[in-house]
Amino acid sequence: MNRKKLRSLVFYLHGSLVFYLHGSIGFFVGLLLIVIGLTGSLLVFEQDFDRFMITKNYGIIVPQQKQLSPESVLNIIEAKYAVRDSLHLFRIYVPETPSSPYIGQFSSANDIRTEVFIHPYTGMIMGERIWDHTLIGMILNLHYSLMSGETGTLIVGIAAFLMCLLCISGLILWPGWRKLIVGFKIKLDAHRQRANFDIHKVAGIITGVFLIFTSFTGFCWNLDVTEPIIYAVTLTKQPSEPVSKPIPGKSLLRLTEQLKIAHAALPGAVTKSIYFPNKSVDALQIRMKLPLEREEYGNSNVYLDSYTGEVLRVDNALKMPLGSRVLNSFAPLHYGTFGGLPTRILYVFVGLVPLLLFVTGLMMYWYRYWTKPKISQSSIELSHKL
Repeated sequence: MNRKKLRSLVFYLHGSLVFYLHGSIGFFVGLLLIVIGLTGSLLVFEQDFDRFMITKNYGIIVPQQKQLSPESVLNIIEAKYAVRDSLHLFRIYVPETPSSPYIGQFSSANDIRTEVFIHPYTGMIMGERIWDHTLIGMILNLHYSLMSGETGTLIVGIAAFLMCLLCISGLILWPGWRKLIVGFKIKLDAHRQRANFDIHKVAGIITGVFLIFTSFTGFCWNLDVTEPIIYAVTLTKQPSEPVSKPIPGKSLLRLTEQLKIAHAALPGAVTKSIYFPNKSVDALQIRMKLPLEREEYGNSNVYLDSYTGEVLRVDNALKMPLGSRVLNSFAPLHYGTFGGLPTRILYVFVGLVPLLLFVTGLMMYWYRYWTKPKISQSSIELSHKL
């Protein structure tokens, strides 16, 4: 066998293997990816819809001169919910706008999240809800874990990894590498087999990179083992976990004092949320946003000793090491917020693509193996080459 024939055989076997891998993965996890994709499309504007529902269900807030301090709101929440030992207050969201409420979030032993809404000017408790029972909460639970807890989270993580393989194999099989115009041409007036193939290839190449973004970040979030790997690959030292040092007989430092220390550690930053310790050795986490940050809730954090207010760690989002910056890029890449409103709208359609690819992929399989060719043999050979 001469070198040219050997090279052709290698290319043929390589293409056949990739084609088989692509088709097999799509067939076995296609329906699961459709569920994840459709729920993902619904969640693109999750925050906007949630703000609308909060206003609709709990009332409109008329801005006034001065808001209550986070410590005052904390005292109101603790006084109201002190008798409910099953709930642990783990986070308070500071109002985003003058007409937004304070939001306190509770966790419980059965992982049910309860939210309470506080009027930022009067301190009135506007209402509460169980997040998991809301429409958005159920959609998010279905998207993230198929409503099946840790097992579902693992399954979705594996499906996201397989989606990455689907996208990569699809990019390899794309006919546009041989002739660019062929890769983007759709002949809707051609035979259904050819038109179906054209739709599949064009939809895949246009959205492939974005599907890789969403699937890879989802895989990393659902499987906790990826974070140390990213730090290792980027040759970045993984930050140590901040730890408070309990002092016998000493109560927690007042929140107002803690916030003053945090703002001194990150001048110019705005407090977005406060994470409270779950254990006596846990640090108090103040999540903040610097003026030049693009992330809505900020990626800067100050960790303080809960008893002394000692600054244990400062994460300046604008000066983070490579590994941390890579991890911080996951949220905008997954939610499509990196380009503002245009990319968020794009991501709505990206979430619909797994359904389109699955249907066209099934039709391609049907035409290839279960129907008799209704077009000339030369046309079939041409479609295979393209």
